[in-house]
Amino acid sequence: MTATTLRRPGLGRIRTTRAPLYRICLGFGILIVLVAVLAPWIVPYDPNAVDLGNALAGPSADHLLGVDASGRDTLSRLVLGARTSLLGPLGVVAFSTLAGVAIGVVAAWRGGWLDSVLSRSTELVFAFPGMLLAILIVAVYGEGLLAPVIALAVAYLPYVSRLTRSLVLTERRRPYVEAYQVQGHSGLQICLRHVLPGIAPVILAQSTVNFGYALIDLAGLSFLGLGVPALTPDWGRMVFDGQSAIQHGYPLSAILPCAAIVLTVVAFNVVGERWADQVARRDR
Repeated sequence: MTATTLRRPGLGRIRTTRAPLYRICLGFGILIVLVAVLAPWIVPYDPNAVDLGNALAGPSADHLLGVDASGRDTLSRLVLGARTSLLGPLGVVAFSTLAGVAIGVVAAWRGGWLDSVLSRSTELVFAFPGMLLAILIVAVYGEGLLAPVIALAVAYLPYVSRLTRSLVLTERRRPYVEAYQVQGHSGLQICLRHVLPGIAPVILAQSTVNFGYALIDLAGLSFLGLGVPALTPDWGRMVFDGQSAIQHGYPLSAILPCAAIVLTVVAFNVVGERWADQVARRDR
């Protein structure tokens, strides 16, 4: 049997399920991503245009979802807020996944003292809550999206690295790895061409779930006033700004971004968990 015939299937072998909940969540996730990408071209009004004379007005033909306490169009801020609310978690997942996969692969493949050093170093991060780290960094560097994204990415990194290390250790014991080594392939070539494509579905599934968690964390920071600047449309910031409207009996400007956060997180978690289940059934 040649090394080629021993090659494990990659991402293309995952079969999507026809479960209605999965299809609904996948469709909703795609819709939210499209809204975030096209937001600047589809918003009906300037999201920061203030009209105090029209403050807290309910839904109407001009403002389909009403306006907030500052007279800003809720629909425009909700649509444009999707871009900021998704961009932050994307940065967290991208950085934590790339760094975590690299650390996990090196630790598992090289083994020995390097494995011990890398594993112990990442485990130290578990002792420090990600939200607390983000709050401390924002307190030092001020408002903005970059500081909390970096802090949460560092906090999420150990989860990805430990998962990757476990997967690579399993792959190393498979016959196809030994076959490629006998043929003279280097460890780097085997990892890049065969091991990583084989474990990519699991990493992708975990990254999808992490995206939902990162969305919650960043929205929480914005709600506390520690995330994006005040004038930046963001779902977490909209909830923060909508508190005063709730007290005056106009909860719509706060409920809508809350619903957007919850539905988006649920959608990404359902999709990620279903992908993970598909991978688990494939490997049985």
